[in-house]
Amino acid sequence: MRIDLHTHSTASDGTDTPAELVRKAAAVGLDVIALTDHDTTRGHAEARAALPEGLTLVTGAELSCRLDGVSMHMLAYLFDPEEPRLLAERELVRDDRVPRARGMIAKLNELGVPVTWEQVARIAGDGSVGRPHIATALVELGAVPTVNDAFTPEWLADGGRAHLDKHETDPFEALRLVKGAGGVAVFAHPAASKRGRTVPESAIAALAEAGLDGIEVDHMDHDPDTRARLRGLAKELGLLVTGSSDYHGSRKTCVLGEFMTDPEVYGEITRRATGAFPVPGAGGV
Repeated sequence: MRIDLHTHSTASDGTDTPAELVRKAAAVGLDVIALTDHDTTRGHAEARAALPEGLTLVTGAELSCRLDGVSMHMLAYLFDPEEPRLLAERELVRDDRVPRARGMIAKLNELGVPVTWEQVARIAGDGSVGRPHIATALVELGAVPTVNDAFTPEWLADGGRAHLDKHETDPFEALRLVKGAGGVAVFAHPAASKRGRTVPESAIAALAEAGLDGIEVDHMDHDPDTRARLRGLAKELGLLVTGSSDYHGSRKTCVLGEFMTDPEVYGEITRRATGAFPVPGAGGV
């Protein structure tokens, strides 16, 4: 089985619609794909409706968290999307995205970059507006050559000249909420240091003690030495190890299935979940 447990659509900051995403996943030979848009489940219905035969959909979301001033992301799988406490927290995080984006645009204007809210809103479309949309605007204006080049201290990286914090959930609270909604929680790209500061291994150990299910080890932002170190840490802490593409369509260079999750780990994730179940493809529309 070929299993990719971290992808994004136009429901957040990807460039493929949920329908396009699942069709592309089937075309490249994936057997299982997780749709994990940032702080939203809005793309799930469209993905289900278009799900090709032979492809299984894992519903999920990537939750924005912050621990001791360090931004981190939690992949939540197979939770009940209508559970009121987790739903309210997702809405709180999502609603803070617009004023934060407007504030970052104002900072960029002060730095001499003529980006506008209208431009960023056009790029975001119906998705939850975020830094990748602002980064795309910077590319359009010629301020940076690529989206990745916008995520530097000069521009949008954590602590960068045009960066602003947004509301982010304490990860221990996120764990409680995900578990309360019957979901499974995996720490996304925990050592992606080129994105900014990362939490220490002691924090991962504390999260494991609090109920964290796994860590995303095989990811494009982890070099081979980092993946080996994280694999050893996961074994020491009794955590599941996942691998994923973190696919965003044309907005990033990663491709579907670039890294994948072992079928036995996927099976354990589905066994632990009680809030929702994987959706088998029935041919789509």
